[in-house]
Amino acid sequence: MSTFLRGLIPTSSSDHVVGNNVYLRPPELRDWESWARLRAESREFLVPWEPTWPRDVLTQSSFRQRIRRYSEESQNDRGYAFFVLRKEDDALVGGLNLSHIHRGVTQSCSLGYWVGKRYARKRYMSDAVAATVSFVFHGLGLHRLEAACVPTNEASRRLLMKVGFTQEGYAREYLRINGKWRDHLLFSYVSTDPRSQYLLSSEP
Repeated sequence: MSTFLRGLIPTSSSDHVVGNNVYLRPPELRDWESWARLRAESREFLVPWEPTWPRDVLTQSSFRQRIRRYSEESQNDRGYAFFVLRKEDDALVGGLNLSHIHRGVTQSCSLGYWVGKRYARKRYMSDAVAATVSFVFHGLGLHRLEAACVPTNEASRRLLMKVGFTQEGYAREYLRINGKWRDHLLFSYVSTDPRSQYLLSSEP
């Protein structure tokens, strides 16, 4: 974990972002088996909403490269990756990334997330995203958090709206998803927005 990030997280632990029922921490090499297992069993559930999976994506060597990239990005304050774990048993339920961090006059970043099929629609990711919003504004000191989803991904759209994001645009052929350029709905949350009741219940 970067020295920039350490000590800035608004929780009792300098290694975790803590929600109501989940906590987030940076991925580690020891997570490979549980991560690969969850991703493999959720493949059909996730593929329609993600970039094309490389053939070796679930291998240990690929995961090691992923961890190395995450470490470099956090050390340079370009992005932060987290795994989302359930408090009651430390089960890995999904992942969340903050990317494209811009400082200066912009002070913004982009949010992405995924959840394993068995944990979907159980409010774990809503909890994680709400905790992350607080971290972005109070921990990283950013002003604007952006997110996007494919228009047909109703679950993701509802999640963002529930947490308090505002839908503010429609981008044609915005990202290449599962081998095809797909339109996306664009969302934002800025530090001056009123907090939703869901977010208020997740703030420290």
